Amino acid sequence: MSGLLLVVAGGIAVVVLLSMSAFFSSSETAVFSLPRKWIEQQATTDDRRAHILKDLVDDPHRLLVTLLVGNNIVNIAISSITTVLVASYLSPGQTVVVTTVLTSSLVLIFGEIVPKAFGLGNAKRWALTIAPPVRIIERVLSPLITLFDGITRQMNAFITVDENIEKPYTD
Repeated sequence: MSGLLLVVAGGIAVVVLLSMSAFFSSSETAVFSLPRKWIEQQATTDDRRAHILKDLVDDPHRLLVTLLVGNNIVNIAISSITTVLVASYLSPGQTVVVTTVLTSSLVLIFGEIVPKAFGLGNAKRWALTIAPPVRIIERVLSPLITLFDGITRQMNAFITVDENIEKPYTD
């Protein structure tokens, strides 16, 4: 019975994590597909979400790091949980193959492709919807985001990447 409980709990965890992956992927596409002028225009209204969205977009690199850190954490957790579940039934070599195929398929379909299409098709509404939770995530993960933000900015400077590389996506 404990084996079945583990599989059920693991399955539920994977579904929850896939939902979170979908959130991050759709958020990235929605926000970065919007014209900067639209975001600024919305920020002149009384909509608190629009003000938060503008604040997030004012530092596009940090916003991108926030979304990518969140998405990678949940995607790696999906892979880890799936590996543990599959490993209890298959040999190590088979586990690697099955986990790679299964996890890649699940993440690509439910965590990337479908959510990005949703984010693009519903960009204005979705960007306003996700702004407050993304702000909370940014604050909760702030030490980690600040670390990766700083490292990647330094690396971009070292490899002579234009600091405004995200600009075409936020104008």
